[in-house]
Amino acid sequence: MPEVEPALGAGPLLLIAAAAVGVLLFLIMKLKLHAFLALILVSLLVALATQIPLEDVVTTLTGGFGSTLANVALLVGLGAMLGRLLEHSGGAQVLADSLIGRFGEKRAPLALGVAALLFGFPIFFDAGLVVFLPIVFTIARRLGGSLLTYGLPTAGAFAVMHAFVPPHPGPVAAAELVGADIGLVLVFGLLIGLPTWYLGGYLFGLWAGRRYDVAVPPSEEDGTPPVPEAPEGTVAGTAPGTAGASGGRRTGTVTRPAPPRFGTVLGILLLPLVLIFLNTGLTTLATAGAVEESSFVVRVGQLLGATPVALLITVLVAMVVLGRRRGESGAEVESIVNSALGPVCAIILITGAGGMFGGVLRASGIGEALADVLGDIGLPVIVAAFVVSVLLRVAQGSATVALTTTAGLMAPVVEASDGLSSIDLALIVIAIAGGATVLSHVNDSGFWLVSRFFQMDEKTTLKTWTVMETLLGTIGFALAFVLSLFL
Repeated sequence: MPEVEPALGAGPLLLIAAAAVGVLLFLIMKLKLHAFLALILVSLLVALATQIPLEDVVTTLTGGFGSTLANVALLVGLGAMLGRLLEHSGGAQVLADSLIGRFGEKRAPLALGVAALLFGFPIFFDAGLVVFLPIVFTIARRLGGSLLTYGLPTAGAFAVMHAFVPPHPGPVAAAELVGADIGLVLVFGLLIGLPTWYLGGYLFGLWAGRRYDVAVPPSEEDGTPPVPEAPEGTVAGTAPGTAGASGGRRTGTVTRPAPPRFGTVLGILLLPLVLIFLNTGLTTLATAGAVEESSFVVRVGQLLGATPVALLITVLVAMVVLGRRRGESGAEVESIVNSALGPVCAIILITGAGGMFGGVLRASGIGEALADVLGDIGLPVIVAAFVVSVLLRVAQGSATVALTTTAGLMAPVVEASDGLSSIDLALIVIAIAGGATVLSHVNDSGFWLVSRFFQMDEKTTLKTWTVMETLLGTIGFALAFVLSLFL
């Protein structure tokens, strides 16, 4: 990407940045222009308004787009493939049933939440929720009580994993834009995400279940819950029992293969985490001088634990264990993983366009101007990142747009700030994710997803789902901020 001297002063640059965000919101909210097109158009307008030389405009746009996609497309694509293989094989049902058997029926909400946390690592929010809904309905009907007692801990677990933990597109794109290490984002995403879910998802879900008696939908709806339009930044799911969710049911006298064992599902879910933690641990030890950085073992471990390689290895293992060994032909396995790529196309393009917007902000000098203003008022970068993300989330509803736009705005600020460690950068990503989670309301299609699935009216959804999302985002940010003070 070409280095361009800013042609305007700080005041005009900040006005252009504010106008750019306003135009972006207007295009998405009022004109209903697709976020991908809106981000490209606003990026072009900002480049022209900030007087980037005409011969450098296209290079600046494509440079930001390409550098972001270099990591995002790979991780999101591999994560989607892994999620589809687990979904197709019946791994979700096995995971939930096994954990409920181990936790006991009295702790069924906790077991469902833990299962959703594990299954939510590779699979996106709405797809995971659709797969788990029949399980939630069945358990709620069997054990009694409000649907929220079982549904909110499950939905909250998917929401936390989707917002805080790679390889989901939001944290991956934000990490790429601000220059954070994906492995550290994963470590802190889990370190912060798990207590965040327990406090804001599980405990709140138990309280909401006691306060609001939401009935379980009739049993005939269990197999095919209605599927609303997927939220921005999520993969459109299909209801269990359809071709999309099962990868195609057997016809005639041929029966579908038996689902995998609990240990198999758990092992596949933990494999990429172990490999990535291996890379992060070796890198930390090498930096501290405890091991020789140039040694063959360290370099091989770092290679195998690089996030794209770790996910690639896991997908290949899953194709064999969940596909070929269960009787699926090579063509059937190929069809399953191929079907995972179509729904993530929009996500990849939106995050790439967010990277384009960030590239223009860096090249134009807007980021440096924003850094100067934040420095003058004494607002820490991590707090500013959360506030900006909250404002964008509330204004237009899409968590993906809030994440990518905020990361693009904050990336130059991060570059201009001295003394930020790799841990600080990872925590800034978590803060942005927290801001993009709060206050899900009527302009967020995720709000309607939960409202329709749980058959709640808007008022009840605001009192339950919106409050839970706000708790999750706020608790996540608070934990990230506290950690940034000590690490």
